[in-house]
Amino acid sequence: MKAELFKELVASVREGGAILRGEIAPARKFIVDKTDVRRIRATYRLSQGQFAALLGISVATLQNWEQGRRAPKGAARVLLQVAAKHPETVWDVVKPVVAQNRTKTGTRFARAARSNKIFQV
Repeated sequence: MKAELFKELVASVREGGAILRGEIAPARKFIVDKTDVRRIRATYRLSQGQFAALLGISVATLQNWEQGRRAPKGAARVLLQVAAKHPETVWDVVKPVVAQNRTKTGTRFARAARSNKIFQV
């Protein structure tokens, strides 16, 4: 590593330490809004089991998110944001999967698909 780059790295680490100690204010902050999973599910008019199957998660995970015991992170959080802002895109992706899974009786998703008119292709 070149000496100049190393000096910049050390200065950056020192600045980070000063921010953590409250000695200086950060140059910028990122505020992440809480994802309202229950509201998103309500817009889809799906039960918890159906919405969990749609997302490929367990009902227990969905319940933890809705009751505030846990928060969706990473890819799940992004998927929920897409589901909230672009539901038509989610349906476009899900419809082929539903049609394919209809032949696989016994899968959670296929049962959810057959039990709700919204899933009909």
